Amino acid sequence: MEKATFAGGCFWCMVKPFDQWDGIHKVTSGYMGGTVENPTYEQVKTGNTGHYEVVQIEFDNSIFPYEKLLEIFWMQIDPTDAGGQFHDRGDQYRTAIFYHSEEQRLLAEESKKKLEESKKFHKPIVTEIKEADIFYFAEDYHQDYYKKEPEHYKEDRKVSGRDVFIDTHWK
Repeated sequence: MEKATFAGGCFWCMVKPFDQWDGIHKVTSGYMGGTVENPTYEQVKTGNTGHYEVVQIEFDNSIFPYEKLLEIFWMQIDPTDAGGQFHDRGDQYRTAIFYHSEEQRLLAEESKKKLEESKKFHKPIVTEIKEADIFYFAEDYHQDYYKKEPEHYKEDRKVSGRDVFIDTHWK
């Protein structure tokens, strides 16, 4: 299994899009990129730890290639928003692709360049491409939130503006 790590705003909304495909072994919510060891959600949500909310995906590249994960990632976010995602504001909700290998870095950069060249967005693409570092698991109640709290999950997506954005820009 390989790993892919993406920051796309609130991690609750980033699990389900990846969690439904053959070749995806596991999607875990967590934190990456900050300065505090073993951060808690309460610490990360302040925006002061430097962490991003992320999903880490364990996948079989021979069944579900990394390039396809990148396609799905881009279609879940507003890559032009440097201040967070939709109604979730703050550094912890910024977007980023955390690469685990040189090949992933190159593929991520290529996919970002293609998106920029597509002119799909009128503003610059600000999603960062960063080397993966320590992944910290989010608390259990955040794992598979869309399954545990389906009504709250649907309502959160609806009021966030994420679904309207996706429908407008990607459908």
